Amino acid sequence: MGEVQAGDGRDLQVTGLHAGGGNSGFQIAEELAASRQVDLSIGAKAPMLPQRLAGRDPFWWLTHLGVMRVSVDSRLGRRASQREFIIGTNRRKLKGAGVRFRPRLVDAAGRTAGFADHSTLEEVGVVVWATGYRSDHAWIQIPGVVREGHVVHRRGVGEVPGLYFLGLSWQHTRGSALLGFVNDDATYLADRIATRHQAAMSANAGVTQQPSS
Repeated sequence: MGEVQAGDGRDLQVTGLHAGGGNSGFQIAEELAASRQVDLSIGAKAPMLPQRLAGRDPFWWLTHLGVMRVSVDSRLGRRASQREFIIGTNRRKLKGAGVRFRPRLVDAAGRTAGFADHSTLEEVGVVVWATGYRSDHAWIQIPGVVREGHVVHRRGVGEVPGLYFLGLSWQHTRGSALLGFVNDDATYLADRIATRHQAAMSANAGVTQQPSS
């Protein structure tokens, strides 16, 4: 099977299999369905929101209702952190465009794709991977930093003195990994770093000024 690496796909006059049911997967499938048969493989269904709600973008509502700054430690934050939303399109719209939905892709051999329900799709010409990513912190070889695959921190402050994190998904709120909101965590960490530095400077000054016996 071929893999789409770049370009807008208009030259790919073949059956396309798209793996990934997030925003990118839905958007790419919708665009390419205008010129070819598209099958969209999804492992898990996500809630869907329209691009406009009462004339406003969903993020406008989430921001003004305070949802973007709800802490991950809150009940709402814990629930919201477990799921992502599809924004701007939906299954009905894609089905109307001719997109065929498939279960999770689990196998491939030659030009044949196999799915979780044991069905197959023959003569697949192109596969578009839009499965997203997950963080891999295995490269951090510092004791106490990574636990069960996740970095250990409290709002970006690691348990190892002097170690901080910024930009992690749901580090503190839904906006922690978004450009429009990451400054909240950055300001918090800057204050913590400055406080720690000032405390260290004061401690060093106190040791220096102690009279010799």
